Amino acid sequence: MVRLTRIYTRTGDGGSTRLSDMSLARKTDPRIEAYGTVDEANSLLGAALSTGELPAAVAELLRSLQNEMFDLGADLSNPLRPDPAWEPLRITQDYVDRLEHWCDDFSEPLPALTSFILPGGSMAAAQLHVARTVARRAERDAWAAVELYGTEPVADEEVPGGINPLAVTYLNRLSDLLFILIRVVNGRDGDILWVPGGERDHRAPEPTQAGTARRRRPAPPQEDQA
Repeated sequence: MVRLTRIYTRTGDGGSTRLSDMSLARKTDPRIEAYGTVDEANSLLGAALSTGELPAAVAELLRSLQNEMFDLGADLSNPLRPDPAWEPLRITQDYVDRLEHWCDDFSEPLPALTSFILPGGSMAAAQLHVARTVARRAERDAWAAVELYGTEPVADEEVPGGINPLAVTYLNRLSDLLFILIRVVNGRDGDILWVPGGERDHRAPEPTQAGTARRRRPAPPQEDQA
């Protein structure tokens, strides 16, 4: 059980923080960047849920994902050790399999795409687009941590342990799933497709009558002729 008795600790005021195994790390460490960015993506899922615009099945899935993303952050914050004092929470293949299963289930009824999709649509879908790109950034941060620390357990507690490679795989599948859910939220006719430059009409759109009226300056007041 997690027990939070005090939110501020002052221990991070010098630019360092404790990982889950109590080892010290700088706040600029790519491992910290990775799980901090996961937290950011999770918050955006909450923002999408708060719109109240989501289909029930999508909302239920996002709430499950929010819990799994806390598991993911716990994993990324805990370096791999060969014989830990307690069994840490880890992303396993089952987590990845679930994401792939959800990807298949939700994408099955969607029409095939003929181009990339422009971010947008409903407010909830737009929030999910941001969450998707933040999940991609978290994956890049995690890969930076892998390049620095590797993916193997390290026995020497003075040396940072590796990163669970399945945590990085999870992030990749997560952004794929969010892309699919965006299409579900926007509906079958809600995809706004990218039109490559050579195929676009580059003429400026004509102003609407209402827009012209808004820009017209008011007539100067007439002088009193009396």
